[in-house]
Amino acid sequence: MPGRAFDYLPGGDDPAVAHRIAHDTAWALLSRVRAGSSPEVVDRLVGYADEHGLDVLAELWSRAGARSLAGALWRLYLLRQLVVADPEGTSLAYRRGVEELDSEDAMVAGAAAPTGPEEIADLADTILRGAFEGDFGVALDRASAYCRVMSAGNASLADDSDASNAERATGLTTRALRYDGFAGELREAAYAWRHGTLG
Repeated sequence: MPGRAFDYLPGGDDPAVAHRIAHDTAWALLSRVRAGSSPEVVDRLVGYADEHGLDVLAELWSRAGARSLAGALWRLYLLRQLVVADPEGTSLAYRRGVEELDSEDAMVAGAAAPTGPEEIADLADTILRGAFEGDFGVALDRASAYCRVMSAGNASLADDSDASNAERATGLTTRALRYDGFAGELREAAYAWRHGTLG
């Protein structure tokens, strides 16, 4: 590539501009929906990624901090899409997590038992819908509890696979750690929401 070609390459996004766009779009969306949108509008928002994929939402919100509205909404959409992509595997991990945990996380998350693919899909929809229609802090608490259950379930499934399929075990362990991270981030976002400090 000749040196002069670099004159025409666009630079990276300005992080301050990206942050402002993420912040503004998330707050505008939530404010508008909570101001009295119809159930059909909420249905479209919940199913947005099913029709359009996560690309647009990722572009807007994926780099937003966990203690921001944009970051919290991104995590809720991402969790739902993981269920949509693999309801059988997700429900299996959830059931295993319920068996493993000695906590009230399964009750807080609120999946119907026994939790099969339909029930886990309903839970994912309900949590995301709650962000738009119900108490946003409660939706974040439920998502956080769900992530703790999923973390425990994936860690347990990783233990099962450790001797027979090390690669699968590594993938499940990584997933368990990611869910655990999301659980903490969503809990912090719920706290920030209740105290008026969610960015």
